[in-house]
Amino acid sequence: PAELARLTLHPDDDLAPNRPGEALIVALDRDPGPTHRLRPDPRRRALAAEQTVGDALDRLDGAGWHALHSVPLPGGDRIHHLLIGPGGLYAVHTLHARKQRVRVADPMITLGRRDPQPLLRRLRTDADRASYALTAEVRPVLALVDPGTLSIPVAPRAVHVLTAPEVEGLSQRGGVLKPADVEALHAMARDRNTWTRV
Repeated sequence: PAELARLTLHPDDDLAPNRPGEALIVALDRDPGPTHRLRPDPRRRALAAEQTVGDALDRLDGAGWHALHSVPLPGGDRIHHLLIGPGGLYAVHTLHARKQRVRVADPMITLGRRDPQPLLRRLRTDADRASYALTAEVRPVLALVDPGTLSIPVAPRAVHVLTAPEVEGLSQRGGVLKPADVEALHAMARDRNTWTRV
């Protein structure tokens, strides 16, 4: 079935070739921003974080897992990484923590001294949209890149919070899907048109 998908998908509609951070790469190419900045462009940090996590997920390829990157959702949102394999489906959102203190108090994430953001709500919404598109349960994951310290007083509802080195451990999760189901879901997920209705 995956071979068929490859033959029938128009190259513009195939998300499989997307590199980690593809949407940010395109945005930075279109608008590199000012050349002289006091601080680095935050998009570059976000891109580096997505590449770190994406590379870790790509290493699972061949072990029965597939990773898709920069999956576009209507309205300009996107799923940073979608991992599909025997242990299920995961929508992975990457957050560059830059050696700062990270506090997770569902649904809020506090990064350093910044104001708390309801990021976990967005992760659950994106995972729900993916579940709807693929008609299969997609679980949200927050992947923190380079946090200084991590404080999670109470485990958040239905969201896995991992650091970048722990992401590959998702492949150790028990078998939920048969190989044929994994391939069918991957074929469906890599088609850009699957995501236009969510």
